[in-house]
Amino acid sequence: VQLQASGGGLVHPGGSLRLSCLASGFPLGQYTIGWFRQAPGKEREGVSCNYAGSSTYEGSVEGRFTISRDGSKNTVYLQMSDLKPEDTAVYYCATDFPSGSLLSIYCDPTRFHHWGQGTQVTVSS
Repeated sequence: VQLQASGGGLVHPGGSLRLSCLASGFPLGQYTIGWFRQAPGKEREGVSCNYAGSSTYEGSVEGRFTISRDGSKNTVYLQMSDLKPEDTAVYYCATDFPSGSLLSIYCDPTRFHHWGQGTQVTVSS
């Protein structure tokens, strides 16, 4: 199982970025994929999780971030708009393969077993 996150960078407040997570080694369509972030000195938190057409979002990103999948490319995206300095963090994608619990949609990091390497997002003027 491999997850490769990319697309991070430096962006001004109000800007946009699209993160990508290329997945391999498991049937992507049958498991929850989540995006998580960890800022310096803080715990890792769930940003958005997706399974079978359903998605959840952390409250502060609701309406600004959108998670999506492209099964033909084995890739999950996180489109981030109206970025704020408090969105600055390392962003990770992860899957709950092989457990596949329906509860994973609520983005509890402890339910996710395979993680990508992380991509840095910095929002600063």
